[in-house]
Amino acid sequence: MTEATAGKDQQHPLYNRDRPLIDILLSQEATDYNLAELARLRMRYQGFPGARDIQKDLEKVLQQWGLTEAELFEKTRKIHDLGGIYKSRGKKDEQDWN
Repeated sequence: MTEATAGKDQQHPLYNRDRPLIDILLSQEATDYNLAELARLRMRYQGFPGARDIQKDLEKVLQQWGLTEAELFEKTRKIHDLGGIYKSRGKKDEQDWN
């Protein structure tokens, strides 16, 4: 890293799309879908050098739901093993990793 970029937060390219989702998670309960969304967003922003408000709010959701990150990931692995949590928009067996 150069001195100009060292310590400077970056804007995540999906920030504007994710921010409203996180606001929804903050106000809702821990359904299977919401757990999957929280886990997906935790992985997306983990270690990202920016979006500090999103990272803080994702941690807040975990606390509100009384979970550790390890418990979240354990629950969501079981949810995904059952399948169908994310319905495809037309093509069968397509996964959305956005």
